[in-house]
Amino acid sequence: MENPIITLPDGAVRGASDGVVERFIGIPYAAPPAGERRFAAPQPVEPWQDERDCTAAGPNAPQLVRDFPGLDVKVLIGRGWVEGDDYLTLNIWRPAGTFQNLPVMVFIHGGGFIVGSKDAPIQDGRAFARDGVILVAINYRMGIDGFLPIPGVPTNLGLRDQIAALHWVQANIAAFGGDAGNVTVFGESAGAMSIASLIASPLTKGLFRRAIIESGHGGMTRDIAVARRLVDKLAQLLGVSADKAGFASVPPGERMLEAVAKANLPTTRLNLRDAEGREPVFGISRFIPVHGDDVLPVKPLEALKNGAGAEVDVLIGTNAEEMNLYLIPTGVRDKAGKILAWFALSRSIPRAWAILKAYGIGTGKKPGQALTDALNDLVFRWPARRFAEEHRGRTHFYEFDWRSPMFGGDLGAAHGMELPFVFDTLSIATGEEGLCGVNPPQELATHIHALWVGYAKDGTLPWPEFDRDTRQVHRLAAAETIGEPVMPAAPFLP
Repeated sequence: MENPIITLPDGAVRGASDGVVERFIGIPYAAPPAGERRFAAPQPVEPWQDERDCTAAGPNAPQLVRDFPGLDVKVLIGRGWVEGDDYLTLNIWRPAGTFQNLPVMVFIHGGGFIVGSKDAPIQDGRAFARDGVILVAINYRMGIDGFLPIPGVPTNLGLRDQIAALHWVQANIAAFGGDAGNVTVFGESAGAMSIASLIASPLTKGLFRRAIIESGHGGMTRDIAVARRLVDKLAQLLGVSADKAGFASVPPGERMLEAVAKANLPTTRLNLRDAEGREPVFGISRFIPVHGDDVLPVKPLEALKNGAGAEVDVLIGTNAEEMNLYLIPTGVRDKAGKILAWFALSRSIPRAWAILKAYGIGTGKKPGQALTDALNDLVFRWPARRFAEEHRGRTHFYEFDWRSPMFGGDLGAAHGMELPFVFDTLSIATGEEGLCGVNPPQELATHIHALWVGYAKDGTLPWPEFDRDTRQVHRLAAAETIGEPVMPAAPFLP
């Protein structure tokens, strides 16, 4: 097949084609974040003269990927750090041929704001392009470089990168046959948390028409003053001053990544609770966006109440058993007794024992199961419903309820499980250590992928909108819409 070539204002890019789908991998949307640009807001792309080869993944953000017991999660987050400065790049998949005004979807990957890549196998955009959508996937700065409010450094650099990528899409996607007026942003986990923040941000007006938030919400941001405790801790671990000069003296590499990993350990003493005594991430990641700057002047829920993002259609949802990903393979659910369950919860939220009682501890339910059920709702499910309640625009809600047979069937509808269904890449997550086990239902993947494609094209979905009173939630595997009751977690969260 002849390699497709697109001429952009910054230079020509050469992709690859199989006759059905054309792909362009590693197009820069901002200058490399190195040297003086490392801790600066994203800068314009440096133009090039010759055709740029965009057929290979190239570098990604510095990260340290560790194995997960009994489960291949690298299909979700990628194989790890590919070194190189020029990683503020994006991938594009489009149908082969000549088109105009195709719908555009921009995917923001997850990974706790410390791992992940646009090139993770499970989020290959081929199926979207096959079905008439231009799919864009982006890298962004993470960890210390992207989500640490270092004095003297612009805050929320990772979010600023994402905004820069969306501006690039507005300026350039027509050259690929896309409609800049019909852009849907979507993401999972940290990517979904990012999108919730982007919806609430005053800096994103006009950059996207719709948003799909998968296992994310607007509740995971910190006050800058609280996040500065993480700055101080990392400076201590690295032996540098807690400012731009100190962190700039540590190059991206093993020393920096090991400090990030140590700061992220639940055994590392670090109090990131807010004024109400809540740690909004429940220890899953220390690195999240901050509010109180120009990107997020106020907490996302407060912004939504004031009408932020009302012009954006939102599809938001969670998986039925999100925390199983963290608590089943590690054995925590089965090992936790009453004291450990209380202690684990009390580190992140007041009234831990009352929460566990609300989730059945002391009534015959095992303490680890009560903890798991509580965390499912506290960390993901209830805050997502609260985002849907406060969003003033058109809002639909889904629940992904297909249960993986892994770990004797206990993995269930865990965090990240919907991704191979959304991208129609089920074969990548299939196998003895595959997220979805050995025989997942392709017909469900076909159905869910078609729902996402249809939503990107014209915003339609075959179930009613969500509102605070009727609470319409569509269960994807069961193919039913229910009026969902308020969760036991509700009294314990904002």
